[in-house]
Amino acid sequence: MSGFGYRVGADEAEKVSVRDALASDAPMVWVHLTDTAEHAQAWLRDEARLPDYIVDPLTAQETRPRCDAIDEGAFLNLRGRTDEELDSSDMLASVRIWATKGRVISVTRKHLLATDVVERDVAGGRVRDPGDLIAAFATAITGDLDPVVADLGDDLDDCEQQLDAKKVFALRRNVTRVRVEAINYRRFLNPQRAALEQMAKMDGDWLQPDDRAHLLAAADRAARMAEEVEAIRERSSLMHEALTDLRAEQLDQRSLMISIAAMVFLPLTFITGLYGMNVEGLWLAKEPWAFNAIVALCAAISIAVVAWFAGRHWLR
Repeated sequence: MSGFGYRVGADEAEKVSVRDALASDAPMVWVHLTDTAEHAQAWLRDEARLPDYIVDPLTAQETRPRCDAIDEGAFLNLRGRTDEELDSSDMLASVRIWATKGRVISVTRKHLLATDVVERDVAGGRVRDPGDLIAAFATAITGDLDPVVADLGDDLDDCEQQLDAKKVFALRRNVTRVRVEAINYRRFLNPQRAALEQMAKMDGDWLQPDDRAHLLAAADRAARMAEEVEAIRERSSLMHEALTDLRAEQLDQRSLMISIAAMVFLPLTFITGLYGMNVEGLWLAKEPWAFNAIVALCAAISIAVVAWFAGRHWLR
């Protein structure tokens, strides 16, 4: 079984195997599993002796942040960043936590960056009970997400400052990326806030007042991030519309220049076509200087057409 455990006593925290942690009678035991759903299900059911209605949410395929009080314990599902590859439509990995008095079991499929922070807190003696561990997870996850959301806003600020018709394609790619990421984060931040708030209000003598305060602080941070990504999503939509308008204006300008060129050459094409018929009776056909005269006439017509467009300010 892939994972680790901690036995937390009054004076120290000791890292042990999953099997030893499960058999420990320490005041607080943390078991963390990082395995496939099938292996985790088998261990949770056969070794940890958990009922199916707890095993199923701990190993579910599709998860959203949630919090449920079950019997004397609590089930909590949170989403955080991972350094492993995920689907582009789901940018956050989940950690599922089952907590009772003196015991916490957490399950992940992808390595959660916040897990390293929580493990350091446990090893450093800053976690003494299940409430401390859950608060540490909530704080680490929201603390890791906060600068990422802030960076999205900064990226959008840079795009707004660089708004230029010459950079339309590059800016549209960046704005689309920011918008997609903001939408993905928004899917989980609002339910995560609700889950943390529900956890903070949950009955249970293993949740201390300081744990509840930390959970509410994490919920407030999640709410602020949810508001920020919503603002980013709306700003990116407006930015996308502005870039679309710039692109349309660019196309209009190019179409106008093509139309002006066509208008310049339209009378010239008529004259050259007329004199290319090679029939009797054409004006100046017998004169030796006729070619120069026709060229001068074409140049005069071209200048007159361009001057007319310039006078109407179509060339700006």
